[in-house]
Amino acid sequence: MASKCYCSSSLLPTTSSSPRRTSALLWTRSIPSSTLQTGGGGSSRGRKRKNLVVYASASSSTPNRVVSASKLEPGTPVRPTSILVVGATGTLGRQVVRRALDEGYDVRCLVRPRPFPADFLRDWGATVVNADLSKPETIAATLVGIHTVIDCATGRPEEPIQKVDWEGKVALIQCAKAMGIQKFVFFSIHNCENYPEVPLMEIKHCTERFLQDSDLNYITIRLCGFMQGLISQYAVPILEEKSVWGTDAPSRIAYMDTQDIARLTFVALRNENISRKLLTFAGPRAWTTQEVITLCERLAGQDANVTTVPVSILKFTRRLTRFFQWTNDVADRLAFSEVLSSNTVFSTPMNETYDLLGVDQKDIATLEKYLQDYFTNILKKLKNIKAQSKQSDIYF
Repeated sequence: MASKCYCSSSLLPTTSSSPRRTSALLWTRSIPSSTLQTGGGGSSRGRKRKNLVVYASASSSTPNRVVSASKLEPGTPVRPTSILVVGATGTLGRQVVRRALDEGYDVRCLVRPRPFPADFLRDWGATVVNADLSKPETIAATLVGIHTVIDCATGRPEEPIQKVDWEGKVALIQCAKAMGIQKFVFFSIHNCENYPEVPLMEIKHCTERFLQDSDLNYITIRLCGFMQGLISQYAVPILEEKSVWGTDAPSRIAYMDTQDIARLTFVALRNENISRKLLTFAGPRAWTTQEVITLCERLAGQDANVTTVPVSILKFTRRLTRFFQWTNDVADRLAFSEVLSSNTVFSTPMNETYDLLGVDQKDIATLEKYLQDYFTNILKKLKNIKAQSKQSDIYF
């Protein structure tokens, strides 16, 4: 079955012809006036509601227009330290928030309405605003007074990939352009252009292209993998003597500590020579799945109960789930089996990037050091409370 093309003409925003640029992209959406109301007295009862249409162009040749009941007047200049972090509760997003606060930025976090509020962000000193990328009419208000947007968001596993990672990101970029955002940081995936059959990677590549056409002052940062994800995937199951799921894939990934990613991101933001550029961040060394498991076994001092799933089984399962509408989202997630079986090395030389950012490679955490610190701390805690590592009812 042919793969979906998320940046095909049927999924891109409406194309608007222009005498100077025929490829101009125009996004329009009708927004009920009730969603644009601000607090204040007066009742809307008895009044006839009208829909307000917001136009935002991704082309420099098409003027940005916001049709509203009144003209907007110039306000207070936006402080360069004011940033909006999208996806602030995620693995990378929370590290970006912490780093920004430590460096003195005024941080606003866009999070979806949730049963359990993101109080830890407020405790750190950030401002939390509720919005949802899948509902574009909620985005514009979060951008008022913002200088820089840092987009760390991605869809949840149970969600259709297209809804947030494509449609939501297009809306965010268009709103950022219309609202005059000065800088925009987008996190993508290394080698995403090489895997059009993998929906998330295809969408990331399409979003990169869409951002390039927006004329925003952007930085796209491609990432290989997070060290933090290895804790729940390998380290914790080994300590709890549970099964560790691995594959026979030959692919190698240069994992990086999200704290280092956040630090380098702000170094890049402060560098005036880095504008409308693509950077790739990779860890010091690329690892196979088996090498990571072996390292965790050595540091934990115990063997892992490894269950190996052949990549061929994952690929067959993906083909099977493509036949049913209700399992399409599962098939999209399993598409990464195509990446695993490709013998690809998700890494890149970092010398030029370090020179550009003025960063010493010695300051970048290695996977050995990261996991050693984790196992040292966790085993010390277990020893202090006189617990056995197999006890699964103890959480830190």
